[in-house]
Amino acid sequence: MPLSKLSFRPGINRESTSYSNEGGWFDCDKIRFRQGYVEKIGGWIKKSNSSFLGSPRTLHNWVALDNSQYISVGTPIKYYIEEGGNYNDITPLRLTTGAGDATFAATNGSSTITVTEASHGATVGAFVTFSGAVSLGGNITAAVLNQEYRIDDVPSSNTFTITARAEETSIPNITVNGALSPSAVLANSSDTGNGGGSVVAAYQINSGLDTVVAGNGWGAGTWGRETWNSGTTATASEDRLRIWTQDNFGEDLVLSSVDGQIFFWDKSTSASVGGFSRCVELKNVAGADSAVPTIARKIIVSDERFLIAFGADPANNIGVQDPLLIRFSDKEDILTFTSTPENEAGDLRLGSGSRIITAVETRQQILVYTEESLHALQNVGPPFTFGVSQVSDNTTIMGINAAVSVDDVVFWMGKNDFYRYDGRVTKIPCSVKEFVFSDFNNEQTDQVVSGVNSSFNEVWWFYPSADADLNDKYVIYNYLQDIWYFGNLARTAWMDRGINNNPIASSSGFLFLHEQGFDDGSTTPASAISAHAESSQMDIDDGDSFSFIRRILPDVSFEQSTADSPAMDLVVKARNFPGTDYSSTETSTITRSATVPVEQFTDQAHIRLRGRSVALRAQSSSLGVKWRLGTPRIDIRRDGRR
Repeated sequence: MPLSKLSFRPGINRESTSYSNEGGWFDCDKIRFRQGYVEKIGGWIKKSNSSFLGSPRTLHNWVALDNSQYISVGTPIKYYIEEGGNYNDITPLRLTTGAGDATFAATNGSSTITVTEASHGATVGAFVTFSGAVSLGGNITAAVLNQEYRIDDVPSSNTFTITARAEETSIPNITVNGALSPSAVLANSSDTGNGGGSVVAAYQINSGLDTVVAGNGWGAGTWGRETWNSGTTATASEDRLRIWTQDNFGEDLVLSSVDGQIFFWDKSTSASVGGFSRCVELKNVAGADSAVPTIARKIIVSDERFLIAFGADPANNIGVQDPLLIRFSDKEDILTFTSTPENEAGDLRLGSGSRIITAVETRQQILVYTEESLHALQNVGPPFTFGVSQVSDNTTIMGINAAVSVDDVVFWMGKNDFYRYDGRVTKIPCSVKEFVFSDFNNEQTDQVVSGVNSSFNEVWWFYPSADADLNDKYVIYNYLQDIWYFGNLARTAWMDRGINNNPIASSSGFLFLHEQGFDDGSTTPASAISAHAESSQMDIDDGDSFSFIRRILPDVSFEQSTADSPAMDLVVKARNFPGTDYSSTETSTITRSATVPVEQFTDQAHIRLRGRSVALRAQSSSLGVKWRLGTPRIDIRRDGRR
C-alpha cells in the first residue's frame, strides 16, 4: 500500500462515538485550530508579582485623562484598582464608628484579641481598620492595634475577634479560623488595657461568598456566619456569590456588587489625597439627588453616557429592589435620576420573566436577559429616551457573566445550549455539547465566565465541572471556523486585549497575561504546559483485514519555540475492534534540528503496530515548545491475519 496521509477535520466532536467520528478529532487539552490545523495554545505569565485577595469574576480596564492605565479587580473580599502592577484597595466603607466606641481585651499567652463594639454589624471574613488606639500595656502595642484586620469570629452582635500581628505593610492572606499567621503577636500579663478612649473603627463592607452554598438549614447557606448556632443578618448581596459589575464614566469608575449597592470612585479625589481613595456609595456623592438607586443587579454606562441600573429599586421605594426594573440617569449626569420634563432620566420595566439576569452592550443596543427571555434596549431619544422590545421568549442563560459581545454579535452559554444573537436568536450547533453539560456543577452557574480572544476568533467559557466548586474547565467556540474545542484551566475572569496587548485572566490571586510565551507562568520558575489532541480511530483499508504499520513520516512545525531543541510526541494507537481498548501504541518523539530557512525535524520514525484501525495523538509537555501539526503520513502493509 502507498503512504497514507493522516488528514483530519478541524474541531472536536464528542456528540458521536469515536469510531463514527472517523477523520475527526475526539479529545484535546490546551490546543486550538488555526487554518484547520491543530496547534498548542500560547502560554501565560503573571502581570505582576503582587497578589490580591479573592477571586475576581470580572475585569475592566480604561485610560484616565492623564494616560494612566487602570484595571479594576473586584473580588468577593475586596475591590482593587491595578496600576503599574500594584493593587490599590478601594473597598468601600460600611461604617466608621465614633472615638472610644470600640474597646479591646487580650488574654495572656494568646494572639486572639476580642473587640467589643455595640451592634457592629460585621461578619466573619470582613475587614476593619483601627486608629487612635494606645498600647494594652505589653506586647499588644499601639502599632499592633492600629492597622487593618480581618475578622476571625463573631461570638455576638456586640463582639468579634481578630488575631494580633506585628505591624505590616499589607494584610496577610490568612485563612479564617485557620492557622496563625507567622507574624502573630502573643499578649503577655501586662496587656490589661482596653485601647483607650480614642479608638476609631472603620468597617469595610462585609465580604461576600466565593462560591454558592445552597440551602438554609443546619450548616448550609450562611448558617453560623455570625454567632455560633445562628442564622445571619447578612444582606441580599452578602449571602450569595459576590460578583461586581463596573463601567467607567470618563476617567472615574461606577461599580456595583450584584443585587447590592452602587458605588463611585473619583479619579480626581484620589489624586488630591496623594493615593487611591476608597469608593463611596453613589447616593452619598455630593450633588446626588434623592432618587439615585441604591440597589442594582448590573450597571452599564451607555455610549450616550447614561448610567443604567438593571434590576434597581424604584424612585418611589428606594431600598426595595424590583428585579425587572431598569432605571437610567440624565444624560451626562450620573447623579440625577429624578425624571423631569427638562431631563432625560427615567425608567422602564420588562414585561416577561421574573428577574433580570444580565445585560450586554453592543454597538447598536443593549441586550437584557431574564431567566426565560431576551430584550433589546435602544436609545430612542426624547421624550422616552430608551425603548425596549422583546426579541426572544424561549432562551436561557447560565449567569451574569455567561454572555459576551463580539462587535454586534453576542454569544452566550444557556442551560444545556449555546446561543448567538446577530439580529435574531439562534442556537449554535455544538459538537461538544453533551461533554460540557454532562460534567457541570449546576449549583455554581453564576461562576460561568465568558471572554473573547479576538486574535484567534475565539469565545471562551470557563465553568466548574461536576466535582468542582470553582472554575476548572473551559470550552471554546471558534466563530470564524465554526468549530469547538475544550480543556482544563482554572480561570475566574477574562478580558480581551485592547488597552493591553494580551488577553488578561485571573486565578489564585494573580492576573495573567495570556498568549505570552509557551509555558505556565503561574509557577516560579515557569512550568511546562501539557497539551494534546487525539483523533478518532480510522479504519485501515476499511477495517476488513489486519494491517501492519511500520513507520510514520511527521509533518510538524516548531516555529517560535524558545527551547533549544523543541520536541513533541506523535503517538500512534492501533486497535482491532471499535469496542476494545487500543491493543498497542507507539510513541515517536519529533525533534527540530534546524530552523532556517525551512524547519527540519525527525524525517521518519519506525514503528511496529498491527490492527484494523488506528488513531493519532499529538502531545507535548516540555518547556518552551510551540508546535503545529500538519499532515503526517503512515506506511501501512497488509498483514496476513484477517
